[in-house]
Amino acid sequence: MAQTIRRGGKGVRRAAAAKGTQRKVAVARKRTGSVMDTVMRWMPFSEETLHRIVLSVILGGAVVLAWLVASFAGVPAMAQQQLAVVAGEAGFKVKRVEVRGVNRMNELKIYEKVLGQRDQAMPEVDVAGLRDTLTQLSWVKDARVSRQLPDTLVVDVVERVPHAVLKKADKLVLIDETGQELETVSSAKARGLLQMSGAGAGQKTAELGHLLDAAPALKPQVAEAEWVGNRRWNITFKTGQVLALPEGADQSAGALLSFARMDGVNRLLGGKVATIDMRAPDRIYLRVPGRADEAASEDRAKASAKVAAKSAAKKD
Repeated sequence: MAQTIRRGGKGVRRAAAAKGTQRKVAVARKRTGSVMDTVMRWMPFSEETLHRIVLSVILGGAVVLAWLVASFAGVPAMAQQQLAVVAGEAGFKVKRVEVRGVNRMNELKIYEKVLGQRDQAMPEVDVAGLRDTLTQLSWVKDARVSRQLPDTLVVDVVERVPHAVLKKADKLVLIDETGQELETVSSAKARGLLQMSGAGAGQKTAELGHLLDAAPALKPQVAEAEWVGNRRWNITFKTGQVLALPEGADQSAGALLSFARMDGVNRLLGGKVATIDMRAPDRIYLRVPGRADEAASEDRAKASAKVAAKSAAKKD
Protein backbone atom coordinates (compact mmCIF):
# COMPACT_ATOMS: atom_id res chain seq x y z
CA MET A 1 0.00 0.00 0.00
CA ALA A 2 1.43 3.33 -1.04
CA GLN A 3 1.82 6.17 1.43
CA THR A 4 2.09 9.89 0.72
CA ILE A 5 4.64 11.79 2.75
CA ARG A 6 4.13 15.62 2.98
CA ARG A 7 7.07 17.87 3.60
CA GLY A 8 6.69 20.30 6.50
CA GLY A 9 9.60 22.59 5.68
CA LYS A 10 7.40 25.37 4.43
CA GLY A 11 5.28 25.38 7.62
CA VAL A 12 8.34 25.55 9.82
CA ARG A 13 9.63 28.59 7.95
CA ARG A 14 6.30 30.35 8.28
CA ALA A 15 6.16 29.66 12.00
CA ALA A 16 9.66 30.98 12.44
CA ALA A 17 8.83 34.11 10.46
CA ALA A 18 5.69 34.67 12.56
CA LYS A 19 7.67 34.34 15.79
CA GLY A 20 10.24 36.80 14.46
CA THR A 21 7.49 39.28 13.65
CA GLN A 22 6.00 38.90 17.11
CA ARG A 23 9.39 39.58 18.68
CA LYS A 24 9.81 42.72 16.58
CA VAL A 25 6.35 43.95 17.55
CA ALA A 26 7.06 43.29 21.23
CA VAL A 27 10.36 45.17 21.00
CA ALA A 28 8.69 48.06 19.16
CA ARG A 29 5.93 48.25 21.74
CA LYS A 30 8.47 48.20 24.54
CA ARG A 31 10.47 50.99 22.91
CA THR A 32 7.33 53.04 22.18
CA GLY A 33 6.15 52.59 25.74
CA SER A 34 9.52 53.69 27.06
CA VAL A 35 9.52 56.77 24.83
CA MET A 36 5.96 57.68 25.87
CA ASP A 37 6.82 57.15 29.53
CA THR A 38 9.84 59.39 29.15
CA VAL A 39 7.75 62.07 27.41
CA MET A 40 5.06 61.92 30.10
CA ARG A 41 7.69 62.27 32.82
CA TRP A 42 8.99 65.45 31.18
CA MET A 43 5.53 67.00 30.62
CA PRO A 44 4.37 69.49 33.30
CA PHE A 45 0.99 67.77 33.77
CA SER A 46 -0.44 64.33 34.32
CA GLU A 47 -1.69 61.83 31.76
CA GLU A 48 -5.25 62.54 32.87
CA THR A 49 -4.75 66.24 32.20
CA LEU A 50 -3.35 65.41 28.78
CA HIS A 51 -6.47 63.39 27.99
CA ARG A 52 -8.61 66.35 29.02
CA ILE A 53 -6.61 68.69 26.80
CA VAL A 54 -6.96 66.36 23.84
CA LEU A 55 -10.69 66.04 24.51
CA SER A 56 -11.05 69.81 24.73
CA VAL A 57 -9.24 70.26 21.43
CA ILE A 58 -11.48 67.68 19.75
CA LEU A 59 -14.65 69.22 21.17
CA GLY A 60 -13.43 72.70 20.32
CA GLY A 61 -12.80 71.60 16.76
CA ALA A 62 -16.33 70.22 16.58
CA VAL A 63 -17.73 73.54 17.83
CA VAL A 64 -15.73 75.54 15.30
CA LEU A 65 -16.76 73.15 12.52
CA ALA A 66 -20.44 73.52 13.41
CA TRP A 67 -20.11 77.31 13.36
CA LEU A 68 -18.30 77.30 10.01
CA VAL A 69 -20.91 75.04 8.42
CA ALA A 70 -23.74 77.25 9.59
CA SER A 71 -21.89 80.41 8.54
CA PHE A 72 -21.23 79.12 5.03
CA ALA A 73 -24.92 78.23 4.80
CA GLY A 74 -25.70 81.94 5.23
CA VAL A 75 -27.28 81.78 8.66
CA PRO A 76 -24.84 83.51 11.08
CA ALA A 77 -27.47 83.89 13.81
CA MET A 78 -28.23 80.19 13.63
CA ALA A 79 -24.51 79.53 13.58
CA GLN A 80 -24.08 81.47 16.78
CA GLN A 81 -26.97 79.68 18.44
CA GLN A 82 -25.76 76.28 17.28
CA LEU A 83 -22.26 77.11 18.47
CA ALA A 84 -23.58 78.01 21.92
CA VAL A 85 -25.66 74.82 22.13
CA VAL A 86 -22.81 72.56 21.09
CA ALA A 87 -20.36 74.39 23.35
CA GLY A 88 -22.70 74.17 26.33
CA GLU A 89 -23.31 70.46 25.83
CA ALA A 90 -19.56 69.93 25.50
CA GLY A 91 -18.96 71.59 28.88
CA PHE A 92 -17.84 75.00 27.58
CA LYS A 93 -19.82 77.00 30.16
CA VAL A 94 -18.73 79.70 32.58
CA LYS A 95 -18.05 77.97 35.89
CA ARG A 96 -15.20 80.04 37.27
CA VAL A 97 -14.22 83.73 37.29
CA GLU A 98 -10.62 84.77 37.88
CA VAL A 99 -9.91 88.44 38.68
CA ARG A 100 -6.38 89.85 38.40
CA GLY A 101 -4.81 93.23 39.12
CA VAL A 102 -7.03 94.32 42.04
CA ASN A 103 -5.05 95.82 44.93
CA ARG A 104 -6.96 98.79 46.37
CA MET A 105 -10.58 98.57 45.24
CA ASN A 106 -13.26 96.26 46.58
CA GLU A 107 -12.91 93.08 44.50
CA LEU A 108 -16.56 92.16 45.13
CA LYS A 109 -17.65 94.96 42.80
CA ILE A 110 -15.90 93.16 39.95
CA TYR A 111 -17.53 89.86 40.79
CA GLU A 112 -20.95 91.53 40.99
CA LYS A 113 -20.61 92.53 37.34
CA VAL A 114 -19.14 89.26 36.10
CA LEU A 115 -20.96 86.54 38.03
CA GLY A 116 -24.10 87.14 35.98
CA GLN A 117 -22.30 85.22 33.23
CA ARG A 118 -22.15 81.98 35.22
CA ASP A 119 -23.52 78.87 33.50
CA GLN A 120 -23.63 80.77 30.23
CA ALA A 121 -22.12 79.10 27.16
CA MET A 122 -18.68 80.52 26.42
CA PRO A 123 -19.53 81.74 22.88
CA GLU A 124 -22.48 83.73 24.26
CA VAL A 125 -20.35 85.78 26.65
CA ASP A 126 -20.09 89.37 25.37
CA VAL A 127 -16.53 90.12 26.45
CA ALA A 128 -16.53 93.59 24.85
CA GLY A 129 -19.78 94.57 26.56
CA LEU A 130 -18.54 93.18 29.85
CA ARG A 131 -15.37 95.25 29.55
CA ASP A 132 -17.42 98.40 28.95
CA THR A 133 -19.46 97.61 32.07
CA LEU A 134 -16.32 97.18 34.18
CA THR A 135 -14.72 100.43 32.99
CA GLN A 136 -17.74 102.30 34.35
CA LEU A 137 -16.60 101.42 37.88
CA SER A 138 -14.88 104.40 39.49
CA TRP A 139 -11.68 102.52 40.34
CA VAL A 140 -11.24 100.78 36.97
CA LYS A 141 -9.00 102.64 34.53
CA ASP A 142 -9.02 99.78 32.00
CA ALA A 143 -10.03 96.13 31.86
CA ARG A 144 -9.65 93.10 29.62
CA VAL A 145 -11.98 90.10 29.65
CA SER A 146 -10.88 86.83 28.04
CA ARG A 147 -12.13 83.25 27.82
CA GLN A 148 -9.95 80.49 29.21
CA LEU A 149 -11.39 77.25 27.92
CA PRO A 150 -13.15 75.22 28.92
CA ASP A 151 -14.96 77.04 31.76
CA THR A 152 -13.15 80.15 33.04
CA LEU A 153 -13.55 83.89 32.47
CA VAL A 154 -10.38 85.86 33.21
CA VAL A 155 -10.70 89.56 34.10
CA ASP A 156 -7.51 91.66 34.07
CA VAL A 157 -8.01 95.04 35.75
CA VAL A 158 -5.89 98.19 35.60
CA GLU A 159 -6.70 100.22 38.70
CA ARG A 160 -6.60 103.98 39.05
CA VAL A 161 -3.93 105.29 41.43
CA PRO A 162 -4.99 107.58 44.31
CA HIS A 163 -3.39 110.98 43.85
CA ALA A 164 -5.11 113.46 46.17
CA VAL A 165 -8.08 114.08 48.44
CA LEU A 166 -10.76 116.51 47.36
CA LYS A 167 -12.35 118.43 50.23
CA LYS A 168 -16.08 118.90 49.80
CA ALA A 169 -18.61 120.53 52.12
CA ASP A 170 -19.44 117.34 54.00
CA LYS A 171 -16.94 114.69 52.93
CA LEU A 172 -13.47 113.82 51.69
CA VAL A 173 -13.23 112.17 48.28
CA LEU A 174 -10.25 110.23 46.96
CA ILE A 175 -9.32 111.22 43.39
CA ASP A 176 -6.72 110.13 40.83
CA GLU A 177 -4.34 112.32 38.81
CA THR A 178 -7.11 113.23 36.33
CA GLY A 179 -9.60 114.26 39.00
CA GLN A 180 -11.68 111.09 38.68
CA GLU A 181 -13.49 110.54 41.97
CA LEU A 182 -12.76 107.08 43.41
CA GLU A 183 -14.50 106.82 46.77
CA THR A 184 -15.31 108.68 49.98
CA VAL A 185 -12.62 108.29 52.65
CA SER A 186 -12.14 109.13 56.30
CA SER A 187 -9.72 111.79 57.50
CA ALA A 188 -7.42 109.01 58.74
CA LYS A 189 -7.16 107.48 55.28
CA ALA A 190 -6.70 110.91 53.73
CA ARG A 191 -3.66 111.64 55.87
CA GLY A 192 -0.46 112.06 53.91
CA LEU A 193 -2.16 112.78 50.58
CA LEU A 194 -2.34 116.16 48.85
CA GLN A 195 -5.49 118.01 49.98
CA MET A 196 -7.42 120.00 47.36
CA SER A 197 -10.26 122.42 47.97
CA GLY A 198 -12.27 125.15 46.30
CA ALA A 199 -15.13 125.13 43.81
CA GLY A 200 -14.04 123.35 40.62
CA ALA A 201 -10.73 122.17 42.10
CA GLY A 202 -11.32 118.56 41.03
CA GLN A 203 -11.42 119.57 37.37
CA LYS A 204 -8.08 121.36 37.82
CA THR A 205 -6.17 118.35 39.19
CA ALA A 206 -4.09 117.77 36.05
CA GLU A 207 -3.39 121.51 35.78
CA LEU A 208 -2.19 121.58 39.40
CA GLY A 209 0.10 118.64 38.67
CA HIS A 210 1.74 120.54 35.80
CA LEU A 211 2.12 123.61 38.04
CA LEU A 212 3.89 121.70 40.82
CA ASP A 213 6.14 120.02 38.26
CA ALA A 214 7.59 123.48 37.54
CA ALA A 215 9.32 123.36 40.96
CA PRO A 216 10.08 119.69 41.71
CA ALA A 217 12.07 120.58 44.85
CA LEU A 218 8.96 122.11 46.43
CA LYS A 219 6.48 119.45 45.30
CA PRO A 220 7.07 117.01 48.20
CA GLN A 221 6.58 119.86 50.69
CA VAL A 222 3.11 120.84 49.43
CA ALA A 223 0.30 119.80 51.78
CA GLU A 224 -2.74 121.62 50.38
CA ALA A 225 -3.85 123.51 47.28
CA GLU A 226 -6.88 125.80 47.24
CA TRP A 227 -8.47 126.88 43.95
CA VAL A 228 -9.53 130.45 44.74
CA GLY A 229 -12.40 132.16 42.91
CA ASN A 230 -11.98 129.80 39.95
CA ARG A 231 -8.95 131.90 39.02
CA ARG A 232 -5.77 131.03 40.89
CA TRP A 233 -4.08 128.82 43.53
CA ASN A 234 -3.10 129.23 47.16
CA ILE A 235 -0.46 126.66 48.07
CA THR A 236 -0.06 125.56 51.70
CA PHE A 237 3.16 123.83 52.64
CA LYS A 238 3.64 121.23 55.35
CA THR A 239 5.13 123.97 57.52
CA GLY A 240 1.71 125.70 57.50
CA GLN A 241 3.00 128.61 55.41
CA VAL A 242 0.82 129.85 52.54
CA LEU A 243 1.97 130.95 49.09
CA ALA A 244 -0.54 133.06 47.11
CA LEU A 245 0.08 132.63 43.37
CA PRO A 246 -1.11 134.90 40.54
CA GLU A 247 -3.65 134.08 37.85
CA GLY A 248 -2.62 132.31 34.64
CA ALA A 249 -0.77 129.04 34.09
CA ASP A 250 2.49 130.64 32.96
CA GLN A 251 2.40 133.39 35.60
CA SER A 252 1.73 130.99 38.48
CA ALA A 253 4.44 128.58 37.31
CA GLY A 254 6.93 131.45 37.04
CA ALA A 255 6.02 132.72 40.52
CA LEU A 256 6.37 129.25 42.03
CA LEU A 257 9.78 128.82 40.43
CA SER A 258 10.88 132.25 41.72
CA PHE A 259 9.77 131.30 45.22
CA ALA A 260 11.72 128.04 44.99
CA ARG A 261 14.85 130.03 44.14
CA MET A 262 14.29 132.47 47.02
CA ASP A 263 13.72 129.60 49.42
CA GLY A 264 16.94 127.98 48.25
CA VAL A 265 18.85 131.17 49.12
CA ASN A 266 16.99 132.51 52.16
CA ARG A 267 15.33 129.39 53.61
CA LEU A 268 11.84 130.89 53.75
CA LEU A 269 10.10 127.60 54.48
CA GLY A 270 10.23 126.93 58.20
CA GLY A 271 11.00 130.55 58.93
CA LYS A 272 8.97 133.34 60.54
CA VAL A 273 7.09 134.34 57.38
CA ALA A 274 3.52 132.97 57.46
CA THR A 275 2.23 134.21 54.10
CA ILE A 276 4.05 134.96 50.87
CA ASP A 277 1.86 136.95 48.46
CA MET A 278 3.16 136.87 44.87
CA ARG A 279 -0.03 137.97 43.12
CA ALA A 280 1.47 141.30 42.06
CA PRO A 281 3.88 140.94 39.12
CA ASP A 282 6.45 143.47 40.40
CA ARG A 283 6.55 142.92 44.17
CA ILE A 284 6.26 140.31 46.94
CA TYR A 285 4.43 140.81 50.22
CA LEU A 286 5.56 138.89 53.29
CA ARG A 287 3.42 138.60 56.42
CA VAL A 288 5.09 137.73 59.70
CA PRO A 289 2.72 136.82 62.59
CA GLY A 290 2.87 139.37 65.42
CA ARG A 291 4.82 141.83 63.33
CA ALA A 292 1.88 144.26 63.21
CA ASP A 293 1.57 144.17 67.00
CA GLU A 294 5.27 144.83 67.34
CA ALA A 295 5.04 147.77 64.97
CA ALA A 296 2.07 149.17 66.88
CA SER A 297 3.96 148.86 70.15
CA GLU A 298 6.92 150.64 68.65
CA ASP A 299 4.65 153.43 67.39
CA ARG A 300 3.07 153.77 70.82
CA ALA A 301 6.50 153.87 72.45
CA LYS A 302 7.63 156.60 70.06
CA ALA A 303 4.48 158.62 70.69
CA SER A 304 4.95 158.31 74.44
CA ALA A 305 8.54 159.41 74.12
CA LYS A 306 7.49 162.52 72.18
CA VAL A 307 4.88 163.43 74.78
CA ALA A 308 7.41 162.99 77.54
CA ALA A 309 9.91 165.14 75.71
CA LYS A 310 7.38 167.93 75.23
CA SER A 311 6.42 167.81 78.91
CA ALA A 312 10.04 168.07 79.94
CA ALA A 313 10.57 171.02 77.62
CA LYS A 314 7.61 172.92 79.13
CA LYS A 315 8.92 172.43 82.66
CA ASP A 316 12.26 173.78 81.67
